[in-house]
Amino acid sequence: MVLKTFGWSFAVTALGLAFAAWQWGWEAFGVVLILSILEISLSFDNAVVNAGILKKMNAFWQKIFLTIGILIAVFGMRLVFPVAIVAISAKVGPIEAIQLAMDNPEQYEALVTDAHPAIAAFGGMFLLMIFLDFIFEDRDIKWLGWLERPLAKLGKVDMLSVCIALIVLLGTAMTFATHAHTSSGYQDKSATVLLSGVAGLITYLVVGGLSSHFENKIEEEEEREHEEEEKAKAQGKDPSVVGLAGKAAFFLFLYLEVLDASFSFDGVIGAFAITNHIFWMALGLGIGAMYVRSLTVYLVRQGTLDDYVYLEHGAHYAIGALAVILLITIEHEISELITGLVGVLLIAASFLSSIRRNKRLAAAEGGDGPSSGDKTEVRSGV
Repeated sequence: MVLKTFGWSFAVTALGLAFAAWQWGWEAFGVVLILSILEISLSFDNAVVNAGILKKMNAFWQKIFLTIGILIAVFGMRLVFPVAIVAISAKVGPIEAIQLAMDNPEQYEALVTDAHPAIAAFGGMFLLMIFLDFIFEDRDIKWLGWLERPLAKLGKVDMLSVCIALIVLLGTAMTFATHAHTSSGYQDKSATVLLSGVAGLITYLVVGGLSSHFENKIEEEEEREHEEEEKAKAQGKDPSVVGLAGKAAFFLFLYLEVLDASFSFDGVIGAFAITNHIFWMALGLGIGAMYVRSLTVYLVRQGTLDDYVYLEHGAHYAIGALAVILLITIEHEISELITGLVGVLLIAASFLSSIRRNKRLAAAEGGDGPSSGDKTEVRSGV
């Protein structure tokens, strides 16, 4: 079952890593591997959400999502989007950016270095908003309860995450951006950082608005489908023939693509904190995207991976760490491996905490049951 579901992902991983080592050496192998792990981890919650929605669709639309959808995800967001970011930031055409990366890596590196303050500010704000909206939301399950409980109370203040993000952006523009690292030395990039940071914030809000729009459309269509089911029952027809195969399925498909694009933003932008090499990015993120689709299929068929409840927390803490690192790299250089390992370690810690939680729950079910204090401990992960 595992081999059947993840077979293509394993094959792409082996080929991608072998190609990276053969073409660019062991450093590329390590960076591509780290990018793959980060993309899988950061998109884990995407796979869980995808699976929950995909179950509502009929076999035809499931197949459309897992074929056409993966082309959009891998070649659109993970390959075209990084090139587009570099092209826009460096003010060159996308084809020229690819040609420079292949034929003149030194000039390409200089262009990306000059564009890095804008990329880092845009990405830092986008990732920071994802982290802040997560950490300020009151959740039943908490990983670091001592931290998440008070922050959830603060999150009741309207627009707090936007205010904090803007304060961080102003602080970055007044500190790191005044001595931004470029190919020709340190320069004042305050205006660029402010403009790009606001653009990142707007992009996050637009993506969130689109997601909410599609959610409302889906709810309307599901209500209509439910009414048709009730009519079918009243007429003595088989209600099972009425399913999400028309407009509702189409809206679900569009919603999934918007969600996938929004979840892809964190992986793609986070990748710029690890490397500026667009081919390494495409390989690592492409491998990760394959596993996200495989995880989605696995969840639809088995529905078991969501037992690791703290993985979503670990992924969002990794996003927060990447946001901070991106903003720091406007002035200071940070090793790619260190940046990648920070996220991997946070995700690994959340995975181990999930396993320990499951063992405690299993032990409690086998005994007399946990006390109220034990329940809180199991629930909070501390």
